[in-house]
Amino acid sequence: MAQEQFSIQTVVIGAGVVGLAIARALARSGREVLVLEACAAIGEGISSRNSEVIHAGIYYPEHSLKARLCVEGRQQLYEYCVSHKVVHRKCGKWIIASDAAQAERLVGIQAQAGRNGVPLVLYEGAAMACQVPSIRATAGLWSSQTGIVDSHGLMLALQGDLEDAGGQIALNSPVVSAESGPEGHVLKVGGTGDLLLKAREVINAAGLGAPALAGLWSGLPERARPEQWLARGVYFSFSGRHPFNTLIYPIPEPGGLGIHLTLDLAGQARFGPDVEWIDEESYRVDPQRVRGFADSIRRWWPSLDEARLQPAYAGIRPKLAGPDGGFADFRIDGPEKHGIDGLVNLFGIESPGLTSCLAIAGHVLTELAN
Repeated sequence: MAQEQFSIQTVVIGAGVVGLAIARALARSGREVLVLEACAAIGEGISSRNSEVIHAGIYYPEHSLKARLCVEGRQQLYEYCVSHKVVHRKCGKWIIASDAAQAERLVGIQAQAGRNGVPLVLYEGAAMACQVPSIRATAGLWSSQTGIVDSHGLMLALQGDLEDAGGQIALNSPVVSAESGPEGHVLKVGGTGDLLLKAREVINAAGLGAPALAGLWSGLPERARPEQWLARGVYFSFSGRHPFNTLIYPIPEPGGLGIHLTLDLAGQARFGPDVEWIDEESYRVDPQRVRGFADSIRRWWPSLDEARLQPAYAGIRPKLAGPDGGFADFRIDGPEKHGIDGLVNLFGIESPGLTSCLAIAGHVLTELAN
């Protein structure tokens, strides 16, 4: 029995926040757009398992994609949330030092942020104690541009814009193989029944699954198939009242930003994520990790009641460098990188991917135009 074959102008693989932002931008440019999502609903992957923080763009090396797209995307995201009534709050955050050695590192963080165009204010000693009296810190950097957002509300707004522009989303539609050639791209789509979908343009925004899909992509050169590492981070919620109305971050650690305090839009506190390098996708939260959390938090909040920490959820960062690999930038591989017209692959879109989603979408349009 012959497989059904359909043709469409543009396909976006993945209906997470980045895929939806890209699809929205493409549809608004006048393209016929179809989003293929493997799951039964939008945003069920890493987009639903993050801290929902709008990052300022502090830590990333200047001129990197992460730095540029985070700073651009942050401003675009705040404006989008206002215009589309997406619930958010620019609550700010503290980056704190618990001792003199950490305080020295704050100077470097402040300088890096300045190179990225992000102003931070340094507080020390008594001035710091007055700002956040509930914590123990010798110094701290204040970021006024950091905030929090309802990530699901954001994705629903992006979906609405996409559909208003004529785009469509096909759920339960995993891409099981792909082939690129002179006449375009052919995707084999599973789900209710295999079909072949021919497209002039394809954007692989499959999140954790993007490198694996690239590995199955016939016609894609080997240099365009990156290796990926998985860094799981778990979160613990804090039950009851607490004294905080802003985010609290310790000095960054390898692989992440340290176990920090974030708030949801109702004001409930949660702590995390930590960093655990894993070999396969798993979102298990080990309740025993609470001991390590409590020890870390008490360095700057000595009065923490450990009994009020409860396992919440886990997320996974798709890393393009392993535990000893250092900084790895976003990879947004367009035709100039791999030589295939009409194809863009997105790899390693971890934090600040949520913050950067609208700017990433603009960057993808530029890649397709080159």
